[in-house]
Amino acid sequence: MRMRRGVAFIAFGCVLLASCGDGAPPRAEVFPDAKSWARHTIDSSSRGADGVRLLDVNADGLLDIATGWEQGGVIRGYLHPGPEAVQAEWPAVTVGQVGDPEDAVFVDLDGDGAADVVSSCEGKTKALFVHWAPADADSYLDSKAWETAALPASEGEQQWMFVLPFDVDGKNGIDLIAGSKNDGAQIGWWESPENPRDLAGWKWHPLYEAGWIMSLVASDMDGDGDQDIVASDRKDSQRGVLWLENPGREKADSAWPVHRIGAVDQHEVMFLALTDLDQDGLDDVLVPDRSDLLLYYRRTDASGRSWQAHEIRLPDGIGTGKSVAVGDIDLDGRLDIVFSCERAREEKHGVMWMSYESSSLERGWTGHAISGPKGTKYDLVELIDLDGDGDLDVLTCEEVENLGVFWYENPLRRPRDGRKSRSEG
Repeated sequence: MRMRRGVAFIAFGCVLLASCGDGAPPRAEVFPDAKSWARHTIDSSSRGADGVRLLDVNADGLLDIATGWEQGGVIRGYLHPGPEAVQAEWPAVTVGQVGDPEDAVFVDLDGDGAADVVSSCEGKTKALFVHWAPADADSYLDSKAWETAALPASEGEQQWMFVLPFDVDGKNGIDLIAGSKNDGAQIGWWESPENPRDLAGWKWHPLYEAGWIMSLVASDMDGDGDQDIVASDRKDSQRGVLWLENPGREKADSAWPVHRIGAVDQHEVMFLALTDLDQDGLDDVLVPDRSDLLLYYRRTDASGRSWQAHEIRLPDGIGTGKSVAVGDIDLDGRLDIVFSCERAREEKHGVMWMSYESSSLERGWTGHAISGPKGTKYDLVELIDLDGDGDLDVLTCEEVENLGVFWYENPLRRPRDGRKSRSEG
C-alpha cells in the first residue's frame, strides 16, 4: 500500500481537462484497510434526518443546526454546547411537526431577534411552514413555546425542496428564495409583507421553470454588488448548473436572466459547492452527479459567464455522489474535497475526502476514508471546527440506517512544536 504523510490512501482518477489521456478518467482501487474517523452523534431520536443548515442562533460564536426528519415528520434545532461537550448529544428542541419535510433552515423572519425556522415539505404535503421561535431566549429549547403555521399560498402547489433566506427587494425584512421538484417545479421568491407574521400576505414570484432543485446558493456572480442565485437542477431537459442574475432591488419582480454554467441535460447533478478550488481569486463550482463523477466547473473570468468543464472520477467502493464541501482538511495549505454519497450499500463508503500534491487540475487526487462502510444515504456535508482543536471536522446526517445527525472528528493533531502529525481513529 502506498503511504502519504503517514496516511493510508486511495488513488483517484484524474481531473478531465479537454481530455484525460484517451477516453474517460480511470477508476482507481479502494484499499479496504483505510481507517474511518470517529463519529459523534448529535441526535438519532427520529427517522430520516435530511440536511444540516447552520446559523449561530444564540450569538455565542458557535454554529447551531436545523434539521428536518423526513420519515419522522419533526423539525429540530440543535444548539452547539461548546467544545468541551461537543462529543455528546447536543441540546435540542422540536420546533414543529409536519409531513414530508425535505429541508429546514434558521431565519429571523419577523425581525424580533429570535431565529425562527422555515421547513420545506414535498410528497403529499406540498407546503412551506414557518416555525415561530419564542422571543424569550430562555424559552428557546421549550417545544411548547414554538408556534407552527403553513404559508397559505404555498400549500398544494409544489413539492418544496429548499429555501434560501434572501433580502430580495430591501423592504419588510428577509424574503425567501425557494425551489421545488416534479410537476410545476420552479425557482422563485416569496416577498415578505409589511408584517411578516401575516403569512397570508406573502407573495410568490416565479423566476425559473425547474425539474428538481437541489441547491440554492447566494453569491455575487457578476461583481455588480448584489447577490445572485446559483442553483443545481437535477431533472428534465434543462437540468444542470446555472445562475440567475439579480436585476436589482428596484426590478426584483421582473425576469432574472438565466446563465448556464454546465451539465445541461448531461448529468443528474446533486448538491453543489461554490468555492475557489484552484485559488485564483474566482469562485468555481463543484457538484457530484448521481453516478461516479464529481463535476468541476472552473471559472475563467469575473463575469460569471465563462467556465471550463472538468471531471474527477470517483473510485470503486463508494455509493453515488450526493454532496461536496471544500476546505483544508490536513492543514497543508491546499484545499481538499469532502464528498458524501447515497446508495452506499454492501460495505461501500459514504463519506470520504480527497487531496492533491501540487495542483487541483492534476491527475493525482488521493482519497482518504472518513465514514467507512457504516451508513447508506448521506446528505449535505459541512466543514466546521466543532471541537475547537484547529482542524476542520465533517458534519452531516444519514437517512436510511437512522444514524441521524452527527459529525466526524478530524484525527489530525498539531503538536506543540508546530509540526503536523496524524493519528487515525
